[in-house]
Formats: sequence, structure tokens, C-alpha cells
Amino acid sequence: MTKHSRIVGGSSAARVIACPGSVQLVRKAPPQVENQYMAAGTRLHNAIAAMLMSEPVDLTEFDDTEQSKLDFAVKFIDALEAEEPDSVLEFDVEARVKWDRVPGAFGTVDFIGRLGDSAIVLDWKFGDGVMVDAKDNAQLMFYALAAFRSNHWAFDGAVFVELIIVQPFEVRRWVTDIKRLLDFEQDLISAIRIAESDTPPLKTGSHCRFCPAKVLCPAQTGEIDRLVRRSLAELDPAALGRALALADDLEGFIASARGLVQQRLEASLPVPGWKLVPNQARRKWVKESDALAALAAAGVPESELLELKSPAQAEKVLKKHKLALPDGLAVSVSSGDTIAPESDPRPAKVLLAQQMAAALSKI
Repeated sequence: MTKHSRIVGGSSAARVIACPGSVQLVRKAPPQVENQYMAAGTRLHNAIAAMLMSEPVDLTEFDDTEQSKLDFAVKFIDALEAEEPDSVLEFDVEARVKWDRVPGAFGTVDFIGRLGDSAIVLDWKFGDGVMVDAKDNAQLMFYALAAFRSNHWAFDGAVFVELIIVQPFEVRRWVTDIKRLLDFEQDLISAIRIAESDTPPLKTGSHCRFCPAKVLCPAQTGEIDRLVRRSLAELDPAALGRALALADDLEGFIASARGLVQQRLEASLPVPGWKLVPNQARRKWVKESDALAALAAAGVPESELLELKSPAQAEKVLKKHKLALPDGLAVSVSSGDTIAPESDPRPAKVLLAQQMAAALSKI
């Protein structure tokens, strides 16, 4: 999976240029915890890298949709090479490149290659979320710039630079040149200089979507606060449109805030007004075949047994026949933990760290 520097990297370049003030806020934000979507992306990135290097990959570990995405990615590389039959496509995968204009700035490029007189920088996007364009893509331009400054062989004598986003099941491509990369470099240097000043400006926008510091950002919280205090009926059509656009950012803000609160509570760190509770438990069969056999023995007709999928459905059928659900067939299972207000009637979950602390306090 792509990794980048703390100051600026591929995934943060657009945000740093648009909102220099975010750099200092990100330094104060807690580290991000990998979620299921990130983990799935990492698995797919690792798989496509191995496949392109002709290394063995166990495709049975991936579901049908994931296998289709990998197949689409491989076929695109084959088609890319076929575009210039007189040239051989040479490439690296997961290539680390450094941008020497800022200490510690680096990136890991998913795919970097050379075909004819074009250097190619490609990024895999395996998620099903927002579609990403290749034109003026700051992430790809950062990688291309860093590769150029690192004297990567793909840029040796290159006339053009092609930036490509492969996001199954679409491909977006944009051709530019070294001069455009150097112009981008100046924009980035200027933004970083502002970011390191005493009062760098904050600006909200689409770049906020994946900002790890948005729950700490006064520009985000202020804009949201102003919106919720206004009646939507009072907004003119243009303002209403802006409010709806802000709603997309708000959904991301809420998800980040909930994730941060849960992360703190799971680490036994208090968050006033909130607690960690188990998700509502769902009853499941201990063993479905045993349950169906017991229900048949209790007198439930075979025709009705075929429709029973859960203990709740079974109880409805049993009630009709004035029967009770036999003991030991079902068990309540929680799917995990969630956060809830202190006013929630569910008891707070006691974590192992809290139990140990309570025990040690009595010694």
C-alpha cells in the first residue's frame, strides 16, 4: 500500500497546497488506525504487484469482485504495452522515490515505467468510492516529480509524462511534461513555506475528505456549527446547494469523530459524555442442523421448517403451535463494540486494561 512522508507525500500533496494550515493540525492528530477498507486495498495492491512481477498469488483468497478487479488491472497493463508494438514496456512496482527539496519527503509509487518516449506513473485505486481523475492529479504529480528528482531510469530522456489512474472498471489517463511537474513543484514548495509559518491559513474543500485532522480543524467545526444553527428553509437555492455539498464533508467528519472517540475509549482513555458498549446482540443457532431436528421433534411441520432461518422466526412459528423454543439451541452474539452517550441504558463495557488497573489499585 502506498506510504508517504509525514510532512508531505502523494496522498497529502493536494491538501497541503489547498490548505497549508492542515500540516500543523495533522501533527497533532492521533495516528490513523487501519480499517477494513484500507486492509482490503493493501491486499489488492500486494497481489497486483506480485502478479506483475510473475510471483505466485493465491486468488482463492479474494472474492469474485476482487478477482475481477485484479484481472482488469493486469489486462490494462497488457493493453498498454500493445499500444506501441515497437517498444518494450519496462516497469518497477512499489518503487520508493524521494523528493529532495523537502527533508524526509518521499513516496512509494504503485507502478512506474517507460514506454517509448513517455515515462509512466500509475496508481491503483481498488476502492468503490469517489472516482479519481488523472488530469492535474496532485498525488501522481508528486510521485512523478519525486521520481524525476530521484533520477529514476524511467525519466532518462523522457519527452512526455503520462499519469494513469486504474480504478476498476475504468482507466483515466493524462499526458503532460517535465515543465508541468516543475511548476507543480514550485506550488508545493510555496505551500510548505506557508504551512511552516506561525499562522498558516485553513481552507475547507474536497481535500478535507481524507484529512486525518478534520475532527480537530476549527474551519471544519466552525462551518458545520454555522450550518446546523440555520434553518434550511432560510437558505437561498445557491446556499442550499453549498449546504448539500457540505453534507458530504460532514458525513466524513462524523465518521472520523466516531472513530477517534472509539479509538480512545478502546484504549481506556476517557471521553466525557461517551462510553463503549457492546453492539446489540443477535440470536443465532448454536448449530442449525441440531435446531431443525429439535424443532421437528417438538412438533413443527416439515413444510414450515424449510422457512426457518433464525431463532426469532422459529419463535413465531412455535407460538402458533403453542410451543416454546427448546433451551440450548440459540445463543446471543454481539458483533463487536460501539460508542454510545452516557445516557444510554446499556452498561459500559469494562476493558481488560481497566480491570487490571482496578485490581492493581487494591494491592
